[in-house]
Amino acid sequence: MSKTIYVTLLAAFVGGSSLAQTQTTAVAEDFRPTATTQEGRQSPLVNSERRVRVRIEAPEAKKVQLDIGAVKYDLMKDAQGVWTGESAPQDEGFHYYQLNIDGASVPDPGSMYYYGASRWGSGVEIPASDSSFYQLKDVPHGLLCETFYPSKTTKNNRRVYIYLPPGYDKNPAVNYPVLYLQHGMGENETGWGNQGYTAMIMDNLIAEGKAKPFIIVMENSSIDLSAMRRNSPPQAGQGGQGRRTGGPMGGMNFAAQFERVLIDDLIPYIESNYRVIPDRAHRAMAGLSMGGMQTRSIVIANPEKFSHVGMFSSGTFTPAELSDVEAFKNGAKLVFMSFGGREGGASRIADAAEEWNKIGVTGVSYVSPETAHEWHSWRRSLYQFAPLLFK
Repeated sequence: MSKTIYVTLLAAFVGGSSLAQTQTTAVAEDFRPTATTQEGRQSPLVNSERRVRVRIEAPEAKKVQLDIGAVKYDLMKDAQGVWTGESAPQDEGFHYYQLNIDGASVPDPGSMYYYGASRWGSGVEIPASDSSFYQLKDVPHGLLCETFYPSKTTKNNRRVYIYLPPGYDKNPAVNYPVLYLQHGMGENETGWGNQGYTAMIMDNLIAEGKAKPFIIVMENSSIDLSAMRRNSPPQAGQGGQGRRTGGPMGGMNFAAQFERVLIDDLIPYIESNYRVIPDRAHRAMAGLSMGGMQTRSIVIANPEKFSHVGMFSSGTFTPAELSDVEAFKNGAKLVFMSFGGREGGASRIADAAEEWNKIGVTGVSYVSPETAHEWHSWRRSLYQFAPLLFK
């Protein structure tokens, strides 16, 4: 039986302002390092209740807090100047977090670092009951490659990550379909490979015969987002011949400059340098959160480019948003929409998917059980989406 200790937690939010509430809670003392803890370090740790414990030496500090899940938890200092404390139970999966030391937000020096919230910072993995689908297994493995390509749009060389399926380097006669897979706001091209476990998910699906082998391209779509308004179509009464974008926030083009990078630079580079099948039927696009919104905008503006579309935690997409439904459906194969079960949009995607089924395009909705706007929702979404591609 696990030992327990009793701690005082301060955590509550009422009406948008924090309210300190004192409660005594038994905490299971079975904390262990997790997949995101640096080797040999003792922070962060996770226990069987899914609480996160952190530990940092800061003898001169006056106040130290753990900031996770939009809640700050006070840490306690011992006689050696080491601060320790833990959070309330967290959902399964990956979570960004930081430490707040005398008002300064800093990464935990014990965790591995991940790019999120527009900076490199800490992340913690809460072991999930269904983690098998992204675990490292004794199966054939593909390659997750980092390379650079020239962009005329941004006038520089851009970094891109490319997943090449198992066997790509062994049979030069085989060409592959391609999925262009985008991250969320505040993240970058490293997200799907690091936080998302894309290579593990695909290796396991392919080994089990559940998904066809295909290439995945992961770029940084956080390009000049301030240009959204400049690149948006004219609104009613403004005149001009702007195109529909399908973006949120009053019709702004949420894809901004990335649309031109993708269409004019990235796709031509991939199709010139990798063994891909360069047609619409073998080209897909998907993304999470902002990346899904960008996917919708780009697909609406370029209906002839993609046959399979995926939006994870990104709202809905329906035929009514297309200016030419026939142009899209004559080659479109799949529109997939997902949400975490704790997200507000989960109730709307089933009806949106049915709108596609009514016009002859396969519409699929998926709700990730007991997760919110977080990476475990999106890992599960990719796991559900990938087997549907290029059938």
